Amino acid sequence: MTEAANDFGPGTPYGKTLIKVGETQRRLGAAERDFIHSASINFLTPLRNFLEGDWRTISKERRILQNRRLDLDACKARLKKAKAAEAKAAAVPDFQETRPRNYVLSASASALWSDEVEKAEHELRLTQTEFDRQAEVTRLLLEGISSTHVNHLRCLHEFVESQTNYYAQCYQYMLDLQKQLGSSKGEIFSGTFVGNAESTSPAAGTSPPAVAAATLPAVPTIPVVPTIVGVPNTVAESVLNPNEVKPPASGTRKARVLYDYEAADSTELALLADEMITVYSLPGMDPDWLIGERGNQKGKVPVTYLELLS
Repeated sequence: MTEAANDFGPGTPYGKTLIKVGETQRRLGAAERDFIHSASINFLTPLRNFLEGDWRTISKERRILQNRRLDLDACKARLKKAKAAEAKAAAVPDFQETRPRNYVLSASASALWSDEVEKAEHELRLTQTEFDRQAEVTRLLLEGISSTHVNHLRCLHEFVESQTNYYAQCYQYMLDLQKQLGSSKGEIFSGTFVGNAESTSPAAGTSPPAVAAATLPAVPTIPVVPTIVGVPNTVAESVLNPNEVKPPASGTRKARVLYDYEAADSTELALLADEMITVYSLPGMDPDWLIGERGNQKGKVPVTYLELLS
């Protein structure tokens, strides 16, 4: 606009108006740059640092905790199966049996299953210890989110206040421009532009409306609800809808279920030991999980509960 005013003549009414409008646009642009810079420093940068730093660490630890929980469930199922076999092997034999060799085999099987139970119990204790340790690490990280939430809430309030001041400043610039254009009605304009300029001028004896102060009401502090360990974060985690999943044209495999598994929610598929299901993976899916199909039923299944068949 300034260049056009110099071409048309800065002394002409149109040239003078172009210079005034151009100067106001320059001031609006400077205010916008200041607002973007302030928003980036006070809000966007702290939020980005949190998502790429602390939150990424928390998500990693929660994933490890979930894997520890699956390992613990598998150990419990293995111990249960071993105890059932031990009880069956230790059943009272038939004393009318005329073949003593069967007594020897029964005693040997009972001893073997007793050793298997001891191994399963030892493995369960180790897995339980690892799960408890990981649960404590995850709990401490999640407790630290409370102070982080307070800091980000303050940054968000500053962002809203900065944006309010930006729009109030822009509004004031436009009011000043409108006043300048209205005061130039004595100059000679051509055609409709004269009518438009005069229509925007304030009535005699009146002053332009005052700009309301850009202030924010006091915002009460929002209490932070601590995150519960084991409950998925619905904001950070997306939910799989099994009805929308379609198996790939190739890449499906058969798998045998090693242990019983109870589905945690509607997106998972409950499993029974020794049954056969069809499994496949989807792009971007957690490598510790697969999509399992059994008849018309479909859902996520943990890899550690499966024996993949060729």
